Amino acid sequence: MLNFNLTYPDVQINLVSFYAVFLRHRDNYRVFLFSLSKNSTIYAACMKKDKPIVVIKVGSSVITDEGGNLNIRILENIVFQASQLFEQYNIILVSSGAVSSGKKWLKKYNKHLTKRKAAAAIGNPLLMKEYSMHFLKHGYQVAQALLERQHFASRPQFLQLKETIFELWQNEIVPVVNENDVVSNFELQFSDNDELATLLAVSFNANVLIFCTSAGGYKDGHGAIIPFVEDVDGVIRFLRDDTSAHGTGGMHSKLTFTKLAAGLGIKVVYCGVQDDDSFIQALKGEAGTTFKARSSTLNERQKWLASGSITIGSVEIDEGAYKALQQRKSLLLVGVTKIEGAFSAGEVVQITIPTGEIVGVARMRFSASDLTTKRKNMMVAHADNIVIF
Repeated sequence: MLNFNLTYPDVQINLVSFYAVFLRHRDNYRVFLFSLSKNSTIYAACMKKDKPIVVIKVGSSVITDEGGNLNIRILENIVFQASQLFEQYNIILVSSGAVSSGKKWLKKYNKHLTKRKAAAAIGNPLLMKEYSMHFLKHGYQVAQALLERQHFASRPQFLQLKETIFELWQNEIVPVVNENDVVSNFELQFSDNDELATLLAVSFNANVLIFCTSAGGYKDGHGAIIPFVEDVDGVIRFLRDDTSAHGTGGMHSKLTFTKLAAGLGIKVVYCGVQDDDSFIQALKGEAGTTFKARSSTLNERQKWLASGSITIGSVEIDEGAYKALQQRKSLLLVGVTKIEGAFSAGEVVQITIPTGEIVGVARMRFSASDLTTKRKNMMVAHADNIVIF
């Protein structure tokens, strides 16, 4: 039995009245639907056999040298490996390196926000020029997508993004993604591209999220790569206090978003980029570190809610409310013990418990100010709009 994605707008039809002829070209299936009635319209739609989705994140420290210049040899190898995967997977390449590529053209560069924005404006076309040139050697064109957090926060905007990415895949074009640093609002920026890659992986219901690292994997206390991790919490003790030399992240950031992705059902892999088959070997579990994906029953909308919505406030809940939410119940005001942030009705907030741990998110039915005037038995967030991690 084949699974299909309809890549054009859905057409409601009565299956009893139609028969279908499938024609195959490579991995594309074109289906012609013929009516049995005399005055019928022939519908034709293009369907594509489902391919697994892999999100690959490449950090600045991986593709730049100590001076912040692009390491073309490494970039070529990444493109070569990504091209190999593109034959079997739909891939999204999340690449840092724009700021590093552009900062050398600025006088007296520092990490001031305006300087970073200017460096990104210079570096993005330079970075894409390299990706385009090297992907074309393998027969693939690239498309750039500069994203902001609001593209994930708004459901209609996210669906437009998703349709665009699927259209690129349908035409065998590789989407290369980065944050739109030039115009991103400081308060709503992604913490780093580890977060952006994770949001894409979760929102697109990816099968695998690959973090390319200079370390080649996640290491234990003796410096040896751990091949398989069942629970992220079990290896936190090995975390080193490091940050990327030319980026904004580090291993701590990766581990944070690894826990989120794995908890939402996505396998996460850390691997190096030195070898020609690093990605393939890592996907097989023969290199790097594989973090086990937990079983997840969340639907696509709930995953989008958990990963992509802007959270500008929080509500703290008591133990009884937390247990109720774990049983897929709605949140009542009586279970809310603290309200933080000036959020409006319909906005998404974080759910915390008294220890300060963030345990989920919820789209609130009322504003923060309104919650102080409502009855204690009032439902403030419906179960369908709550995701517990």
